[in-house]
Amino acid sequence: MKPFFLGLGRDLLNAEGKASFGEGPLELLKQQTHIRWEFMPERVGEITPEIMARYDGIHISAAKVTAKSLAGDAQRVRIVSRHGVGYDAVDVRSLAKAGVITTNTPIAVRRPVAVAALSFIFALAGRLVTKDKLVREGRWLERNNHMGLGLTTRTLGVVGVGGIGKALLALAKPFGWRMLASDPHVPASVMASLGAEKTDFDQLLAASDFVVASLILNEHTHHWFNAHAFARMKPEAFFINMARGGVVDESALIHALEHRQIAGAGLDVFEQEPIAPDNPLLNMDQVLLTPHALCWTDECFDAIAREGLSNVIAYSRGEHPASVVSPD
Repeated sequence: MKPFFLGLGRDLLNAEGKASFGEGPLELLKQQTHIRWEFMPERVGEITPEIMARYDGIHISAAKVTAKSLAGDAQRVRIVSRHGVGYDAVDVRSLAKAGVITTNTPIAVRRPVAVAALSFIFALAGRLVTKDKLVREGRWLERNNHMGLGLTTRTLGVVGVGGIGKALLALAKPFGWRMLASDPHVPASVMASLGAEKTDFDQLLAASDFVVASLILNEHTHHWFNAHAFARMKPEAFFINMARGGVVDESALIHALEHRQIAGAGLDVFEQEPIAPDNPLLNMDQVLLTPHALCWTDECFDAIAREGLSNVIAYSRGEHPASVVSPD
């Protein structure tokens, strides 16, 4: 079998210099005698033409792959494997024109991201951070002033019912709340089978106590949650973003939070990552912030790496990878 050289993104290493996803997935590579692999010697924010000329395939997490990455004359990479489901940092169309396929890992992230969304909801509904402060600051007797929210009388709204949205609805159903879902590409019968009612975006915003964004980021969904959207939400409602920072007009969200148009938010993603140190969100007690990593667990990363590396292995053997991203 033809030799194949794979480069893994250096940001997939932990502080000890070991694979953040564990050794198990690497065993898949070690079993392939035709594959030689390494963690890239350089840590980059954008894949360079030099890197594209060095490997037959790359498996990356945060690094961007753009048209500039293809600028070199010695282009060698034929598969870009994303360590995750999102591919907004990859110029899929330019890669496809150059004969390079892009793969992602849609299966591995579904349940972990759904669990992360519920973690935000439970923490916000239960006033978890505030109650933690009450204990630490000796304010125990103030607990009656911070009553949490029960879920059985509330409404969950899920915007984007792909793999993650479906997993979220399935996990959320046993809590007994009303569930609404908005996605033009998913039939009402599918949503009903998960216990949710299909509705349009504006109606969902107006009726939901917790609005979860789990839609893909593209030209159409950029700033999908804007000033109009937040104005439609109830003042006691919470917004949770498990999608991408770009689906939200962050300035509009900040305005809505500052003016109490909504009660709070749980944000795992931002328009600028890492978040700027002067971002007003950092000073808001009603907002929970995590570094685009709330779903990261040992199980999640193991599954992502296995799915992503299996795509590369299949391609290297002349087979069709399971999760190829369409350039359309």
